[in-house]
Amino acid sequence: MVKTNKKIYADLLTILLWNIAAFIFIISPTLQNSITRIILSVPIVLFIPGYLTIGALFPKKDDIGTIERIAFSFGLSIAILSLLGFLLNFVFGIRLIPILISICTYNLVLIYITFNRRRELPENLQFSIKFDNISGIVQELNIPRDKIGLIVAAILLSSIALLAGMVNFIITTPSAGEKFTEFYILGQYGKADNYSKELKLGYPATILAGVVNHEQSYVNYTLQIVLEKNIIFSENLLLNNNEKWQKNVTFSPDKKGKDMKLELLLFKENNFAIPYRELHLWVDST
Repeated sequence: MVKTNKKIYADLLTILLWNIAAFIFIISPTLQNSITRIILSVPIVLFIPGYLTIGALFPKKDDIGTIERIAFSFGLSIAILSLLGFLLNFVFGIRLIPILISICTYNLVLIYITFNRRRELPENLQFSIKFDNISGIVQELNIPRDKIGLIVAAILLSSIALLAGMVNFIITTPSAGEKFTEFYILGQYGKADNYSKELKLGYPATILAGVVNHEQSYVNYTLQIVLEKNIIFSENLLLNNNEKWQKNVTFSPDKKGKDMKLELLLFKENNFAIPYRELHLWVDST
């Protein structure tokens, strides 16, 4: 039976303290504009998530080499960031604060998992990094001193290139966003009041109507004006995303009456079963 121990792992403790400090700077309104937040956030995004994931998967020191751990940590961190950003885009959109808070939460969970996986192993098999001095780290990595700079530079350049590609993709790829259509009528002064409610049989009347497409694609609309269930006006509109149509629509009432229902119906893609949007006024025709 493997005996557990209460060893404190310097790397996990450092990451825990770093993560807590970054979380405080992220959520605190008075500290959000500090340069310290940027300094704390860079490892949180580019290195720590991958390092902890590798640590949870490979808790033994002989599972994978230290230099491989570091190299994979950069690439895996960017992959995790991309996945979290993709998932959060459907909830909050691509915004800095939700992403960083999610990564901090992910890191805390992985710290707990990694710690428990290590302490289940005999101490001589546990992976750990000692931060006594620079030469100790170099000796543990078992890399010639003159090649360390080249390896670190290659890792950083690769990570920056991957991150730049991810940022470019996010910027150039439009968010789907909410899909809807604006449909409105305005009064004689271009406001949503003072509608003309007195009509005359056989005489043309006008009403200012507007449609704005926010459906993220071309949409074929049909606008109908109906007086007491009789269609007295119809027009087709083909609008691109974010395109606006607004004009004075002219129609002639075909019957007399008081408190008659004048409906403006908007249909989408030739589906005339149910109006996609509808408005109405109560008018008199003399």
